[in-house]
Amino acid sequence: MSKRYSGSCHCGAVRFSYEGEEIISGLRCNCSICSRKGAMMSPQAIAVDALELEAQAGDLGLYQFDSKVAKHYFCRRCGIYTHNEMARKPGYCRVNLGCIEGLDTSAFDVTVFDGKNLL
Repeated sequence: MSKRYSGSCHCGAVRFSYEGEEIISGLRCNCSICSRKGAMMSPQAIAVDALELEAQAGDLGLYQFDSKVAKHYFCRRCGIYTHNEMARKPGYCRVNLGCIEGLDTSAFDVTVFDGKNLL
């Protein structure tokens, strides 16, 4: 069953929404950037064109490193990481579950993705 999710950064300058499967668990990655962010991400990959973003020009920041395939987005006002476009699945993204309104991730089971040891 599909559900509508809405979220934002801390200050609300970057907002997003999408429709997807009910979120009952989370995903963490152990790569260098994800382990430092500590964010729990959506377990489902979301098509980039299905993620509805709202942000004023200049509010959405982008950080890339190494191969520059993955795209890590954050709010330039408050610094909160909102979502990322995936290196392993171009055209898809994951959102920071901590940004989704009304979602309590404290009791979620978490899967760890071994991004640290990818070739």
